[in-house]
Amino acid sequence: MVGRTALVIGGTGPTGPSLVNGLIARGFTAAILHTGRHEVDTIPDHVEHIHTDPFRIESVAGALGNRTFDVVYSMYGRLRDLAAFFVGRTGQFVAVGGMPSYRGYAVPDALEPPGLPVPTREDAPRSDVTENEKTAKMVASEDLVFEHHPDGTMFRYPLIYGPGQLLPREWLVVRRVLDGRRRIIVADGGLTLRTVGYGPNVGHALSLAADEASAAGKTYNVADEQSLSTAQTIQVLTEALDAEVELVSLPAALATPARPFLMGEHTSHQSLSVDAIRFDLGYRDLVPTVDALASTARHLADHPIRRGSKTEQRLQDPFDYETEDALIEAYRAATAEIQPLADTYDPGFRNRYAPGSDDWRLVAAKN
Repeated sequence: MVGRTALVIGGTGPTGPSLVNGLIARGFTAAILHTGRHEVDTIPDHVEHIHTDPFRIESVAGALGNRTFDVVYSMYGRLRDLAAFFVGRTGQFVAVGGMPSYRGYAVPDALEPPGLPVPTREDAPRSDVTENEKTAKMVASEDLVFEHHPDGTMFRYPLIYGPGQLLPREWLVVRRVLDGRRRIIVADGGLTLRTVGYGPNVGHALSLAADEASAAGKTYNVADEQSLSTAQTIQVLTEALDAEVELVSLPAALATPARPFLMGEHTSHQSLSVDAIRFDLGYRDLVPTVDALASTARHLADHPIRRGSKTEQRLQDPFDYETEDALIEAYRAATAEIQPLADTYDPGFRNRYAPGSDDWRLVAAKN
């Protein structure tokens, strides 16, 4: 008896190996279709590799011929073409999109009040051409998936981290630690929340949808169960490398060195709800967020990105420590001048639940 078959288009990125291994654990005979330029040792040797160009549907057709599969995961390539090609060739089509399809992700002012809702659920408004042409195309691709596969499933990825991530933003912190930096600028206290997904966690989540009737026709957010703030994330990364680092808070307009790690000019939150995959698919993190981030920091320290390489340049951080220090000192000098004025306003406010506080304190208005 031939077991169930699965085809993973992509498969060698940060989430692919976990997906492939999860499918095998569920009894599928898995194959991966990819260019062959990037191989990983975390996929078993018995898994079939189909080498072709996923971005050229003619190449995909030539490589697959008349083959059919019980489930196809489209993680790479031109989604709209692949969705059409696999009509009648698979019992279940699972596609990967992204968080940028939500309205307000690319342009926070596109929503009123500005910024994504916290948390952002799957039924939140999606982008259109009035906000951003690139994200509007992502939305159109999502719609085409369900047009061709009404019982298909769509997963929206956040920022993915961990082994296999080609542009790891965690390197921006890890390199500073390796360079001996012991203070890092954050914007607005580093309080920005950003949902991210550890590659093995996300791949595991995708594998849960295989042959799962409850996932038919649905779109899911997928990410780690816990969202950390920027400051918390940096703290976990630096502590994993046994470094004590001071986080220096500057207003967002002045905290320009913080923007590459923040991956934006704004400090508005990007926090996804993953309740749907928890309740529908029984998802739980394979690796808790704090442990996953710590592991990522150590991995990057052991496998550093080459200084000045194209990969590092794409992270858009000049690592200009001299200017960072000058900015910190200038800001501290300016705030020292106005601190006395702020102190004169303080009415001695105390949280009524703080230790030693009796109850509400009465403060009379001066005007």
